[in-house]
Amino acid sequence: MGRKAGTLRINPKKFGGLQKPCMKEMLSFLNCLALNHNNDQKCEKQKTVLSACMDAQCGNNKQAWGSINYHLQRLNRGRK
Repeated sequence: MGRKAGTLRINPKKFGGLQKPCMKEMLSFLNCLALNHNNDQKCEKQKTVLSACMDAQCGNNKQAWGSINYHLQRLNRGRK
């Protein structure tokens, strides 16, 4: 089953659909672990920054608006 010809569609992955919010913090923590031979007691600062970032991300839910493709379909229906 393919898509109908002439419908509007945007690929959200092209526009930064996959965001990695705590990537910098995780990389700094992993680098610290690698430098200190997996001794996480020497990396307490990076560990707390990473856990704070991860805790901040838990509250973020998906927007109530829906996806952009849903709204494009709605606009397309109104045009007909």
